[in-house]
Amino acid sequence: MGKLDGKVALVTGAGRGIGEATARMLAADGARVAITDLDEQELEATAAAIHAADGQASPLAGDLTDPSFPAALVTSVVAAYGGIDIIVNNAGYIWNGAMHNHSDAQWQAMLDIHATAPFRVLQAWFAWLRPVVKAEQAAGMVPCRKVVNISSVSGTRGAATQIAYSAGKAAVIGVTKTLAQEWGRYNVTVNCVAFGHIQTRLTQPYDDEPPRIRVGDGEYRVGLTRSQADQAAQRASLGRSGEPADGAGAIYLFCIPESDYVTGEVLTCSGGG
Repeated sequence: MGKLDGKVALVTGAGRGIGEATARMLAADGARVAITDLDEQELEATAAAIHAADGQASPLAGDLTDPSFPAALVTSVVAAYGGIDIIVNNAGYIWNGAMHNHSDAQWQAMLDIHATAPFRVLQAWFAWLRPVVKAEQAAGMVPCRKVVNISSVSGTRGAATQIAYSAGKAAVIGVTKTLAQEWGRYNVTVNCVAFGHIQTRLTQPYDDEPPRIRVGDGEYRVGLTRSQADQAAQRASLGRSGEPADGAGAIYLFCIPESDYVTGEVLTCSGGG
C-alpha cells in the first residue's frame, strides 16, 4: 500500500528534470498521475517510464501559457480520473539578462509561465473543486487535497541577471500564501518549494558557449559556467548540487498525509546553500 493510493496528481513540466522525477515518485507511491509538458516527445518518455514501473500516467501535451490550455487540461484530467487530489505547478524555464537588457517580452514571458500559468490552472481546478467539497461537507467527509507550487531561491533572495525570473518566482510565493488562507476551509493545503542549485538542463555546466533550449518558437541560453556550477556546489552545506530526485523528494513531503496540517509554507531545497 502506497501513501498516495487512490490519489490523482497533476504535474506540470513533467517531461524532464524535477517534474519528471516528481511524477515518477508520486506514481511509485500509488498515485495516478496526469502529466503535461510543452515537449510531447519528452512527456511520452516520462509516461513510458512510469508504465514500465507498473505505475499509471496520462500524458497531455500543451502550452500552459496559452490562456485556454489550463482549463482544458483540468477538464481532461477530471474527465479521465474523476477528480484531482494533488497539483504540482512545476513548469518553467529561464530567460536571463541584466536589467538594462530586459525587454517587455522577456519580462512578460517569465511572469506568464511562472505566475500566470499556475494561477490559471488553480482557478480552473477550483471551479471543479468548490461544488465537490460542498457535497463532501454535507456528507461529513472532506479529504485533504494538496497544491505544491514551485519557486526558487531567486524568488526568495533575488539573483543578478534574473529580474523577470525572480519576479515570477516571488509572485508564486504570494499566490501560495494567499490561497493557503482562502482554501483552508476546503481542506486544501497550499505550499511551495523554493529550489537552489538542482542539476537540470537549465543549470547544466558549460566550458565555452552556453547551451540553448527551445521553448515554443523561442531559443534561450541556459546553464552555468563550469566555475559557477562548482561554486554553487561548494556553497551548499552538503557540499554538492542537488539532483532531480532531491527536488522531487521535497515536493513529495507536501503531497503525503504527514503534511496535512502544513499550509502556507515555503520550503527551501538547496542543500543548505
